[in-house]
Amino acid sequence: MTSEPVVEKIIPKVIPVNIEDEMKSSYIDYAMSVIIGRAIPDIRDGLKPVHRRTLYAMWEEGNTSDKAYKKSARAVAGTMGKYHPHGDASIYDTLVKMAQPFSYRIPLVDGQGNFGSIDGDSAAAMRYTEARLTRYAEELLADLDKKTVDFTPNFDSSTEEPTVLPSKVPNLLVNGTSGIAVGMATNMPPHNLREVCSAVEMTIKNPDCTVEDLMQVMPGPDFPTGGLITGTEGIVSAYHTGYGKLTVRGVAEIEDVETKTPKIIISEIPYQVNKARMVELIATLVKEKKIEGISDLRDESDRDGLRVVVDLKKGVIPTVVLNQLYKHTPLESTFGIINLAISDNQPKVLGLKAIISEFLHHRATVVRRRCEFDLKKAKDRLHILLGLLVALDRIDEVIATIRQSASSEAAQKALIATFGLTEPQTVAILQMQLRRLAALEQAKIRDERDSLAHVIAELERILSCEANIYEEIRKEIVDVGERYGDDRRTEITCSQTILEREDLIEDKPVLISITTQNYIKRLPLETYRMQRRGGRGVIGMATKDEDSVEDIFVASMHDYLLCFTTDGRVYWLKVYNIPEASRTSKGKAIVNLLELQDELITAVIPIRTFRHDRYLLFSTEQGQVVKVPQDQFSRPRSTGINAISLRENDSLVDVKLTDGTKELILSTRKGQSLRFHEQTVRTVGRNASGVRGIKLKYGDLVQAATVVEKDHLLTITELGYGKRTEFDEFRGHGRGTMGVRNILTAPQNGVVATKAVSSDDEIVVMSALGNVIRMKVSDISVQKRSARGVRIIRLDEDDRVVGLAVLQQEILSASFDDEAEEPVVNDPDVEEQSLLDL
Repeated sequence: MTSEPVVEKIIPKVIPVNIEDEMKSSYIDYAMSVIIGRAIPDIRDGLKPVHRRTLYAMWEEGNTSDKAYKKSARAVAGTMGKYHPHGDASIYDTLVKMAQPFSYRIPLVDGQGNFGSIDGDSAAAMRYTEARLTRYAEELLADLDKKTVDFTPNFDSSTEEPTVLPSKVPNLLVNGTSGIAVGMATNMPPHNLREVCSAVEMTIKNPDCTVEDLMQVMPGPDFPTGGLITGTEGIVSAYHTGYGKLTVRGVAEIEDVETKTPKIIISEIPYQVNKARMVELIATLVKEKKIEGISDLRDESDRDGLRVVVDLKKGVIPTVVLNQLYKHTPLESTFGIINLAISDNQPKVLGLKAIISEFLHHRATVVRRRCEFDLKKAKDRLHILLGLLVALDRIDEVIATIRQSASSEAAQKALIATFGLTEPQTVAILQMQLRRLAALEQAKIRDERDSLAHVIAELERILSCEANIYEEIRKEIVDVGERYGDDRRTEITCSQTILEREDLIEDKPVLISITTQNYIKRLPLETYRMQRRGGRGVIGMATKDEDSVEDIFVASMHDYLLCFTTDGRVYWLKVYNIPEASRTSKGKAIVNLLELQDELITAVIPIRTFRHDRYLLFSTEQGQVVKVPQDQFSRPRSTGINAISLRENDSLVDVKLTDGTKELILSTRKGQSLRFHEQTVRTVGRNASGVRGIKLKYGDLVQAATVVEKDHLLTITELGYGKRTEFDEFRGHGRGTMGVRNILTAPQNGVVATKAVSSDDEIVVMSALGNVIRMKVSDISVQKRSARGVRIIRLDEDDRVVGLAVLQQEILSASFDDEAEEPVVNDPDVEEQSLLDL
């Protein structure tokens, strides 16, 4: 009985591992693989592994600039098969980008065929396109066969590849780079080759030079698509710290032809901006009315250059539209600089000086190893030539020695023993052809010996000290800059222009109306056509039953509005922040624009600048007046500030701008007016209660204040009557007196407003029910103080006049045509029809 064999039971060995430690270790390994082997370039040659491998594969195949083009698929296959086993798509995308003149400042690949466009079009398939190295790329590969750099086994150890290219220039600065790794990213802009070479030359000559010194010859990035860099702060920051932010604008010119509509011609766009998408976005913004004033848009780009034409509507200010394009489209883009590269096998963020220093250190190593290689080769060749010359001088003895030898090995030993030659020399002698015995051939050998002696002396001189090596680097980089450099394409401005919202808005006069319930809106002045005195006007606002229009005035879009409340507080508001509404809409509640505290706006003053020698004169219902310098209101606060202190049962009525030399007229509801000089009112600070301006009769209230200027005082009453009166009719009285009668009134026909006017002015009158009439001041007759006036606007029984605005002649001439027969209504449907479908 045979026994069964004993089988040992194999117990698997289990090694306990902390999952957190394993995940951390594995992820770090993966991250470093991505950082070092894929996404971040080497600081020495400015290339990522895929770029380096592609160029090396093409160079190894002899696919150089002096040869015929070869299929791109051949270069991709060679790269993937030997060096980069990550898929053909990534390799071809890399090759395509290196051939695009709008992606690389100086392309590394010379492409033939469709290699894509600035519109984002993809390149043709690799089987259709052809490529070869550019002459500039060959400068990165030069001397690669002279053991100037280290080689490492490829992925399957079947061959070797260079760890870095020799690179005669800091390609990282010339062509820039971008890449996203794990936890870090790089984004370096391209620069002008001539300027980079000059910066390297300056560093060699003066190693202690500063970044500011380098910026004298290398002021900043130079993008292949041109453009305009606004401001140098980001450049200085990037050159010092490695981080910076650039604002890059496209180049656009305003072409204003008198016989045609104005145009904006875009000839350059920011780096890495897709032109087709930019044009599409402009068209979309025009349709959505986020950009106004554009009538047509065309892309007229061709092989001669980029040209995008933006046709503008008649009457539009081109600079405003251009600012809108800068603000809302990629015509102005931000380029964030991160100078991250691999240095000493580690990712580092470096400034300009450090990048140049790292390159010079690498280049010095390359030049030293090249010179050592050339020196050894020259010495070896000289050694052979000296042996040949010995043999030629004693040729008969050499031939006899060789004949007496039984074999070549014996001949070799005999030559070494007899003539004192070395083994390499004897091998060369034995291989020498008989034709070398000719006198001419002997002369060539002697000439080559002398030439090699000179070369060896020069190489030994270069290797004798570091200064000579750096001088050699300087000569080479100056030569490269002269042969391949070109003029700067990107312009740099010293100051950075920050576009505020104000820069995007045309500074034009508009009409602003406010209701008793504090609804506010703005309208273009051309909304209301001219009518004769006594007409009914047109509907200016649709109001609620309990609401009515309280005031209207004219202001410019860029003005500040100082909004004064009945409680004596003041708030700031920009005119362009008031929403533009249609003629019949009620507008927007002002509480949505200002942080009011249970108070109503009673006076609004448009103002552009705040000066210490200009004043605001306040008038209250009870006849008090206060004079405060303008600069007291120059620092806005969202919650408002106190303007004046009001007495009990008093409220603010009117505010006027003065220069300290004016006379004023206070007008009451019952038709009294008092003229006095503002110098009788002392200047005080904010929160003052002021002094008595006019003494009031029982039941009377101050209605308005008017600065004495221009020709006449225009007075309007509730029932739509008005008149002009000579200012000389109002003789000056002392401040605090009752004044004189201005106009004949009745209990139901009190004074609404008074304004100083000239004969060539126009006025806009609005009623509580929203009717508006615009007319010439010259249509209103000049009457005495005791007259009732003439009818200005015909009102319904339950309507009354609430507001009066004066349109001065300079505003009229700059804003609209007086002879317009029809009102221009802001109708969204009409506007959409006038816009071309882009």
